[in-house]
Amino acid sequence: MYCIDRAVTFLLLLFLVGAATTFAQPKNAIFILADDHRYDYMGFHPNSPEFLETPAMDRMAEEGAHLSNAFVSTSLCSPSRASILTGQYPFRHGVVDNNNSMPEGVPLFSEALKDAGYQTGYFGKWHIGHDHDDPKPGFDRWVSFLGQGVYYNPTLNVDGERGNYDGYITDLLTDFTIEWLDEIDTDKPFFAYLSHKAVHAEFEPAERHEGMYSDVRIVKPQSMKNIEQNYEGKPDWVYEQRYSWHGVEHMYHGRDDHPQSVDEIIVRYSESLMAVDESIERVLNYLEENGLADETLVIYMGDNGFMLGEHGLIDKRQAYEESMRVPMLAWSPGFIEPGSVIEENVMNIDITPTILDLAGGAMPQNHVVDGQSFLPLLAGEPADNWREEFVYQYFWENSFPHTPTTYAIRDDRYKYIYYHGVWDKNELYDLKTDPKEMVNLINMPEHRERVNRMRNRMFDIFEENGATDVKFRRPSAGQQDERKRY
Repeated sequence: MYCIDRAVTFLLLLFLVGAATTFAQPKNAIFILADDHRYDYMGFHPNSPEFLETPAMDRMAEEGAHLSNAFVSTSLCSPSRASILTGQYPFRHGVVDNNNSMPEGVPLFSEALKDAGYQTGYFGKWHIGHDHDDPKPGFDRWVSFLGQGVYYNPTLNVDGERGNYDGYITDLLTDFTIEWLDEIDTDKPFFAYLSHKAVHAEFEPAERHEGMYSDVRIVKPQSMKNIEQNYEGKPDWVYEQRYSWHGVEHMYHGRDDHPQSVDEIIVRYSESLMAVDESIERVLNYLEENGLADETLVIYMGDNGFMLGEHGLIDKRQAYEESMRVPMLAWSPGFIEPGSVIEENVMNIDITPTILDLAGGAMPQNHVVDGQSFLPLLAGEPADNWREEFVYQYFWENSFPHTPTTYAIRDDRYKYIYYHGVWDKNELYDLKTDPKEMVNLINMPEHRERVNRMRNRMFDIFEENGATDVKFRRPSAGQQDERKRY
């Protein structure tokens, strides 16, 4: 009996130790953001190109979690980045295009982290508006650059002082991040925001990756073919955009400093992604080598997706899956069950509440947070009242007039897209039977009730949140309005 009792006690202790190891919540966080990285360009993803190698992203998915349904509220740099930092939709924080700066007085989650006792650092692309790289509230350490920046030998603003730095931007930003981690007191909680320029156009890979994919076989999307079948039922603007700056027939208007074909974009895009993957690997290795892995949550995501020929389009802005859907990975040994796949719809507006949930912080009482914390999902717990649907907005830009103002609502199966200010077709897709959004169901009699219900629900959400005013601003100086067909 004594031996049995001892055995039971021993097994109970093992169970308790295992449970404690599995569910120990980390205190630190590192958020890594890439630019224009679409959701399926990760080596482990079933839709990834066969040639693509991303060992660090694969490692995050294998040792942590893949949030397989991650989206942005607007597929555009500045609005999405502002949503990440505030937890708000663009209609609420006011950054509705790439020319808007963050309105004065809008709080950032970095300020709440400081109030919670965190050491904080920001490293990389800010681009909420083109004209600012000065230190922002809530960050102890600041390294950034103006606008889109450059890939090689950038001018960086380091804690308010601008200087020229030799090297490749992805490597430099990772260097600064790791150097800061070496300098701080890691016995106290910390948060690092590593914000890469890559993989934004003009897609310049590091020299060590030049030519890595030059000989690979490129499989282009079926919807890229210029055939009647692909445009039957599609809005007219989609076909028109095919012949524009963001279309496969006239991409970037033939400029020498930009790719001239979808094949070239895919190769250089993929090669530029390699340094981002190496950056992730360096961060994970640093945490392990310095005994910080079990205390740190690392989240990786893209600020928006990117069209690579789908429907004859490139770039983003549209409400199609390749544009609005992003990669998201989370890694935290001892907290996240290895190999987890989280299928709930997670968004960029969820980053603020998730980080603050981990830190025990909160945004100011009068600041509306539209997102939800997905920390319980990472811990393997059910999330109460998780969203079953979400809305999307993109506001027409004078600089790129070929994409209209777009509103959308998406649930787990259907997506309804409504276009404002253009006399054209709206869209409805069954994402279960038609994940590539090839067949527009908008005029099918059997879907009429669904169209009405989704449209009404979408506008109910916008009206309830004071978001029905179309944002408009003085036109910017330049406009990419050249059309190849005219």
